[in-house]
Amino acid sequence: MARILTGIQSSGEIHLGNILGAIMPGVKLSKEEQNQSLFFIADFHSLTTLKDSEARIKAVRNVAAAWLAFGFDTDRNIFYKQSDIPEVCELTWYLNCYTPFPMLANAHSFKDKSENLSDVNAGLFSYPVLMASDILMYDAEIVPVGKDQKQHLEITRDIASKMNHIYGENLFVMPEASISEDVMTIPGTDGRKMSKSYNNYINIFLPDKALKKVVMGIVTDDKTLEESKDPDACNVFAIFKLLASTTEVEAMRNNYIKGNYGYGHAKLELFNCIINKFSAERAKFNELMAAPEKIDEALAIGAEKAREIASPVLQRVRAALGF
Repeated sequence: MARILTGIQSSGEIHLGNILGAIMPGVKLSKEEQNQSLFFIADFHSLTTLKDSEARIKAVRNVAAAWLAFGFDTDRNIFYKQSDIPEVCELTWYLNCYTPFPMLANAHSFKDKSENLSDVNAGLFSYPVLMASDILMYDAEIVPVGKDQKQHLEITRDIASKMNHIYGENLFVMPEASISEDVMTIPGTDGRKMSKSYNNYINIFLPDKALKKVVMGIVTDDKTLEESKDPDACNVFAIFKLLASTTEVEAMRNNYIKGNYGYGHAKLELFNCIINKFSAERAKFNELMAAPEKIDEALAIGAEKAREIASPVLQRVRAALGF
């Protein structure tokens, strides 16, 4: 059985891109018997940019509620909040003391912002070391990462390898990256990749009226109702075909081509598709957000399980370092 670890950013609203690209595949993974998965909400990491405490609490609950609403198996796997594991901060200090400055100076997370050093805090600079601690803390064997995070996993392996060389090969388990080459790219309302930074995302958990307004605002060309339209060049159709059945997709494609079918009609169909497809998840999400103690309880149970793994690892490291 492989131990798989995945970090989830607590950056506010969950959108359709997160759901299709991460949550639904992650929930599927959580139900596979041959694996033990640790999924954590990276709220310590969020402190590098998010300073509002109330916003952080809300963001964590928002992310947790979305995963729980989609059926993440918390009995088989471990679902927890990073900040509930204080051991990770102690391990981070140890790892920092074995991490060369140039390694962090060359990390993408720092270099991308290094032109404005006044905006870079020490937490951002040492971000890869905290990520390494998140991984090594649990003897994780497989870490699914995007291509943009591959360098951070390599830094983790470099730190672990250095310390294993000094203190023995059994100090840290060497994690392997799992990089999917066919990660789904979800188009946003303007045709670019769906992202909060572009403000082109669809939050499926919005109230009906607000959700409909977002969907009706999807950017299209200016062809008239009567004209034939190219479905493969339309943002509405690009999103619809990711959610609808084969029959529904083909029906909309034919409507586009034959004409007398406006973008407003297509947007309304997409809105109804979202409402129908995610009705159970939307209801569960709202139920959880209305009772945040249920979210906190689920995360606390997960934290207890995580600490059962983390504590022996930390004691192993402390002993090796002479503490």
